[in-house]
Amino acid sequence: MQPFALKTALDNVRTTTPLVHNITNYVTVNDCANALLAIGASPIMSDEPEDVRDIQTICGGLTINIGTLNQRSIEGMFVAGERASELNHPIVLDPVGAGASSLRTRTASDLLDKLPVAVIRGNMSEVKALASGATSTRGVDVCPDDVVTEDNVAASAAFARDFAAKTGAVVAITGAIDIVADADHAFAIRNGSPLMGRITGAGCMLSCVCAAFAVANPGALLESQVAAVASMGLAGQMAQERMGGLDGNASFRTYLIDALYNLSGDYLETGARVEQLA
Repeated sequence: MQPFALKTALDNVRTTTPLVHNITNYVTVNDCANALLAIGASPIMSDEPEDVRDIQTICGGLTINIGTLNQRSIEGMFVAGERASELNHPIVLDPVGAGASSLRTRTASDLLDKLPVAVIRGNMSEVKALASGATSTRGVDVCPDDVVTEDNVAASAAFARDFAAKTGAVVAITGAIDIVADADHAFAIRNGSPLMGRITGAGCMLSCVCAAFAVANPGALLESQVAAVASMGLAGQMAQERMGGLDGNASFRTYLIDALYNLSGDYLETGARVEQLA
């Protein structure tokens, strides 16, 4: 991937202000909305089945996050997803905690089976659970055995490419090293901060940002997702650099959103640590 593609992808978000419909985690919904505003997009949050069809009609894309499931929101996910499919809007699926319960795993699998998901974004444990139906994930956190490291990055990329080939989606596996892949290509992204794991919602925010990048960059889905993941990771680094002696994770959360707001295409182009693996 040429560096200019990352800048172009972010600049496209800034100039088009994509409207993104989000059915997302109640714990992090406010941060998700603010992250979208910070990156240059516009959010709408709705999970009511009688509302979501109309809402999706006026939006350009859809984020589905299963972090706080209930039967009403599950119905809303399918109604919104079906409307997104009719309109050819990109759908980002965030299988939060897949594998932690049968409801989460079954719901994520049903969404993937029945909807034309464009992007799957989760940690390695969640994505493995979605791929295999396993139940070994540690809540919403990645299991230690599933952490992507320099020793297993090639194997992790091969897994992501294989799952992308089976689903037709771009697969974004995020962690200490991020992997973004379609069936033919995989990239490792080495931006980010350990503090991103000390707040709730960094992944939820990223999934919504991924949707904004997908909407703003039609025809360049893989490139847009590499740019989205690199943008969030670089924002995490910017936020960590701003931390003072009395700052904690609440300050980091605010600084992270500020960093998304201040991130420029030029800074992304120079600061992104992206390696093509295949």
